[in-house]
Amino acid sequence: MGYLFITPTILLFIIFTIIPVIMAFYLSFTNYDIVSKNDFVGLDNYKRLVEDNIFWTTLKNVLFYSVLYIPLNIAISLSMALLFMRSHFGVKLFRTAGYLPTLTSGVAAATVWIWLLNPEFGIVNDILSKFGITGPSWLAEMPYAMLSIVFVTLWQSVGANMIIYLAGLNGVPDHLYESAKLDGANAWQSFRYITWPVLRPTTFFVSTMAIIGALQLFDQAFVLTKGGPANSTKTTVYHIYQQGFNQLQMGYADAMAFALSIIILVFSLINMRLNKEESVI
Repeated sequence: MGYLFITPTILLFIIFTIIPVIMAFYLSFTNYDIVSKNDFVGLDNYKRLVEDNIFWTTLKNVLFYSVLYIPLNIAISLSMALLFMRSHFGVKLFRTAGYLPTLTSGVAAATVWIWLLNPEFGIVNDILSKFGITGPSWLAEMPYAMLSIVFVTLWQSVGANMIIYLAGLNGVPDHLYESAKLDGANAWQSFRYITWPVLRPTTFFVSTMAIIGALQLFDQAFVLTKGGPANSTKTTVYHIYQQGFNQLQMGYADAMAFALSIIILVFSLINMRLNKEESVI
């Protein structure tokens, strides 16, 4: 009887996942333009990819974004979890407030932040002006545009990771802290030798999801900056979107998508290897 419940799931997975992936992989070797062309061109799309300066620029942008976003995401979400783990008055309210931005769609959040970061009437520059600071054009100047995207995505994502870390912290045995306290360990030593090692699987999950999300960044860059100024915030997925749906070069877009998938896989495997080495140590 169990097969009757599993079979529909397997069929849906094949129809909506396996078959589309196979078709996209085939189309990456064609000049498919959605309208008429669908000729097999071999490795031409991948050769073009190697020579595409904009693709390498977008890859550099998302790597720079990842270097800022991923460590800050882990540090802020873990700090929030440690702060809100204790039973104090109103802590549930602060947990809820920290998690609420996660429920907002990326497009809606980015649209609101366009107004907040407006150089003329935005509330951010208005607050800075009260301290005698002239705020920049956050979304139109380098490097503020990328830093703004990092801030907005952090604001929207740390709440979910805070909940994950809270679950991990609740799984740390209390007797370990009691033993450490009896041995004279301070708060930092307890965190370093007890909390952090126990949370390593949680950190691995959070960091892996952060890597995947960072390399697939699209919504915020599309809405906030449209990839500007001078392609400094243009992401790889945004470039794929433009080639596939604006230029109707779907075969080339598929090739870029598979190249990006391989890059994400490589970074995920590196992250897995680093976490395995840390666990051995």
